Amino acid sequence: MTTLLRSKEKQELVSRDKKDRLDFEQIVALASKMGLYSHRYVKVVVVSKVPLPNYRFDLDERRPQREDNGFSRSNSSCSVATDEGLFEQPEPLPQSKAAMEKVIWRRSMQMRSQQQAWQVVIISGETGCGKTTQIPQFILESEIESVRGVLCSIICTQPRRISAMSVSERVAVERGEKLGETVGYKVRLEGMKGRDTHLLFCTAGILLRRLLADRNLKGVTYVIVDEIHERGMNEVFAHRTKRSSSSLAGTRLILMSATLDAELFSSYFGGAPMVHIPGFTYPVHTHFLENVLEMTGFQLTPYNQIDDYGQEKTWKMNKQAPRKRKSQLASAVEDALRAADFKNFGPETQESLSCWNPDSIGFNLIEYLLCNICEKETPGAVLVFMTGWDDISSLKDKLQAHPMLGDTSRVLLLACHGSMASAEQKLIFDEPEDGVRKIVLAANIAEMSITINDVVFVIDCGKAKESSYDALNNTPCLLPSWISKVSAQQVQNAIEYLKVIGALDEDENLTVLGRYLTMLPMEPKLGKILILGAIFNCLDPVLTVVAGLSVRDPFLTPMDKKDVRFIDCTCSYAIPNLNLSYWALLFLLLFVMVVEDCYYGLIHIYFTGLPLAEAAKAQFSRDYSDHLALVRAYEGWKDAERDLAGYEYCWKNFLSAQSMKAIDALRREFYSLLRDAGLVDSTTTTCDSWSYDVHLLRAVICYGLYPGICSVVHNEKSFSLKTMEDGQVLLYSNSVNARDSKIPYPWLVFNEKIKVNSVFLRDSTAVSDSVLLLFGGSILRGDTDGHLKMLGGYLEFFMKPATAEMYQSLRKELEELIQNKESDAFKKSHLFSIHNQKPLVQMFFLFTFVFCAVIL
Repeated sequence: MTTLLRSKEKQELVSRDKKDRLDFEQIVALASKMGLYSHRYVKVVVVSKVPLPNYRFDLDERRPQREDNGFSRSNSSCSVATDEGLFEQPEPLPQSKAAMEKVIWRRSMQMRSQQQAWQVVIISGETGCGKTTQIPQFILESEIESVRGVLCSIICTQPRRISAMSVSERVAVERGEKLGETVGYKVRLEGMKGRDTHLLFCTAGILLRRLLADRNLKGVTYVIVDEIHERGMNEVFAHRTKRSSSSLAGTRLILMSATLDAELFSSYFGGAPMVHIPGFTYPVHTHFLENVLEMTGFQLTPYNQIDDYGQEKTWKMNKQAPRKRKSQLASAVEDALRAADFKNFGPETQESLSCWNPDSIGFNLIEYLLCNICEKETPGAVLVFMTGWDDISSLKDKLQAHPMLGDTSRVLLLACHGSMASAEQKLIFDEPEDGVRKIVLAANIAEMSITINDVVFVIDCGKAKESSYDALNNTPCLLPSWISKVSAQQVQNAIEYLKVIGALDEDENLTVLGRYLTMLPMEPKLGKILILGAIFNCLDPVLTVVAGLSVRDPFLTPMDKKDVRFIDCTCSYAIPNLNLSYWALLFLLLFVMVVEDCYYGLIHIYFTGLPLAEAAKAQFSRDYSDHLALVRAYEGWKDAERDLAGYEYCWKNFLSAQSMKAIDALRREFYSLLRDAGLVDSTTTTCDSWSYDVHLLRAVICYGLYPGICSVVHNEKSFSLKTMEDGQVLLYSNSVNARDSKIPYPWLVFNEKIKVNSVFLRDSTAVSDSVLLLFGGSILRGDTDGHLKMLGGYLEFFMKPATAEMYQSLRKELEELIQNKESDAFKKSHLFSIHNQKPLVQMFFLFTFVFCAVIL
């Protein structure tokens, strides 16, 4: 072993000596002291510099050696892991679905025969092996045959909502059942299961929520985590499961992973056994950019690569224009092209590659390829991978304007994105009529455990949007980058952020607020808004704000309503956007009727300076707040729903009916969570006694969204915004605060900022100095009397010493009030009503808001 350590070439020692097998325990101890790994494979002992798998069929003498007959000769990563060598014989790669089912059946029977020996097992399966649909069924059938079917409860997690829904439907069809009987699914706000459901497909978040409520997963016999290698919620689940393994003694865990990650997860779970299932994939012919250009004759120029995103996003097109100063990515591509050998390609292809712009997606090339496929290739659906919603929607607009691709009698054009409604996503699985070619424009959601059966052609732009996130700065960066291996970017400042918002104390222990936040299935900042809204009895509008920020933005510019056309107009007027009031619009209408002598028919008045969707949102804004505009929009929708006119209301006001229903459902869910946590009781009138107070709502929103704060710097004609981390930032164009030239407040609190080309703020509310000082972060004394600081000195306030003392005194009393209310609710089954403490609370509110009014 000393020789092995010194050798640069050798990685392992292999011994078939019987004495080494007998002395294996001593070898293990010695190897461990030397930093080596060891394992015994039946009659073979191996000592290695790297971790060893539980099974090596290359060391199994009973394994038949087969060559050039289509049999697997994989390395140890494609093996099965038990000391007895359960799966000793390599098998031919299956050439049909029936053969694949036999392979999976054999694997399942072997797992069943050894199930008493394992609690965690890793299944590595290649694409197309059927592990997602078949493994859960075989386990269920095994339990039924063993007369344990009634007690069997299997939960199988999927990485996406659409995956859980589509896989559950497919499994139900294979079993000849209706969805909701033996097989069901549960995703956020949607589900279909019954009393007899024994196999439930769900997202990882649903399972994590159950773990929080029931650490032992009572009644669950199997948990199957599919696509465990996917970063995100699965990592959290794997970590929590490992920590809770002692309390999950009655539950068996099956982790299904990509082949290359199987050993990693096996070692993480203490050498858990591994099972490998070979894949069955159809032969795929891959054509790279240079091949496509050579085959089709398409010529790239510096100007036909500028993707058209419409007039509203000209900056995205300007970014793609030829520039003297090349981006780092473009320079790297040029270096790679110079180093590549394209001698076998024609001069036109080489010329095209020399002016290829890597900053663009290539809308024109994709359109050309789709036309080529529709005109010359065999029938079959086309799947086009794009980077995100902007690219999908813009390309869809472009294709719909094409004479052939926009012809619905020849092409069925669909989109698939995570922000779309589930019903819209499921349309991609429907097969079109004969003679119609289906084209699906999708983000990488379509790679996650779903199968679109009729796809024959795939066009991949080669890019995917990767997000990097700084939790303390609350700044996600969502930028398209070349598809690469999984990166391991870590969030370094999460702990500090949790301290800033009060979820952790200085010793990194959970505060009472932190305990509540762990019980709420939302971002901590939204949880803070919800908790304070419950404490201060302004719950109804707060429920709407938090629910609205948890779903896709309900204010939309739908594709089918972008260009509204009035055909039978008696007269038509175009006027500039003047922010007219209701009475001014009525007067204008009467004026047109008199001038045009038009008392019958349709009068079309449209505003040239303000898009219709923005004008619709503007009517809900009266107080420089996107969040309060959302509250008014929801209240109007709720009134319309009572009159059975909800859809008409959404259509007129450019609102998503799906999002409004999701907000309504989330409000009920959040209310139930608050009631279970003891923060509210069943008396809704008490919870909403302060809901009318707009000043209080601003304060509650500020309390939750801090430290998401930016300063409003007024200029002569406009204003600019600055944050501590980014300097100057911009507002998204659909914000109500983006329409005004002046904001009569010094600060904006915002829900999210994201860096695309610049830093943009989403969902902002204007607040005053007083609100920020009382409901923001901790206040520090400055260098002189009357000098207060926040955010480490970035925010500074200068005032009279007596006023500064008053702010600090009020802030201390406010914090004590909130902490007492949280502690009381935590100890009792329900929260005491604020009205039970009328003298203290009314005095505090009266003093606080009168003081704020005086300051303002």
